[in-house]
Amino acid sequence: MPQNGPDRLGHFLFYFRGSYIYLTIAVATAIAMMTRDPGPFDDAGADRAWILAAIGVASLGAIIRIITSGFAALGTSGRFKRAPEAAELNTTGPYSVVRNPLYVGRIVNYTGLAMLSGSVAFSVIVFVLSVLIYIRISTYEAAFLRTKFGDQFEKWAAETPLLLPRLSGWVKPKYSFWWKRMIWREQHKLFQLAAGIFLAWFARRGFDFAAIAPAEMVWVYTFGAVIALRLVIAGLSLAGYFKDMR
Repeated sequence: MPQNGPDRLGHFLFYFRGSYIYLTIAVATAIAMMTRDPGPFDDAGADRAWILAAIGVASLGAIIRIITSGFAALGTSGRFKRAPEAAELNTTGPYSVVRNPLYVGRIVNYTGLAMLSGSVAFSVIVFVLSVLIYIRISTYEAAFLRTKFGDQFEKWAAETPLLLPRLSGWVKPKYSFWWKRMIWREQHKLFQLAAGIFLAWFARRGFDFAAIAPAEMVWVYTFGAVIALRLVIAGLSLAGYFKDMR
């Protein structure tokens, strides 16, 4: 696919799309460390509600991706892609109500992770930038899909919104849910979610274990368990357990 003219930006954003989450987590953690304030309000109860909402929004984004990855066809929506690829056109399941459900999940996930900073301004900035970035990436990918699938893509695209899901038109997924593929595709993103939540929490304690109350150590143990699970899945990946889940 040519990378000249307007396609160059789309290709750049597509290639580095998986890196945005690290910047979001890093900035959210830095803000949390500097302010030590869990939310934008003066009331402690409202701030707790803000943090719970942040975790809920970030988790919703992850759930959207889990559902999408589990039902997507093999040879599509793959990891570590340098350029768009598609063995077939996904048009059922989540793809029947929005053309880019994985990117919808990412936008929601990024916004929730940004909210963990406790800053309304940073949350709004991340949301707006995420929408703009994924609109450009989606447009870039659409050019590839239009070339490969022709009229099939045109018909689907005419009926299905780009990033704002419609509330009707759900089509039963073509394939059963691929648990193995979902784990292979989403395990690192779920770890990023857990890491973002833990780092924002730990930053508000100055990254000082002595500042953690005994009752709060459950969060440290929980994150330790998440790391252990991540290592187990990484070991299975190295052993070839997920070799057919591309």
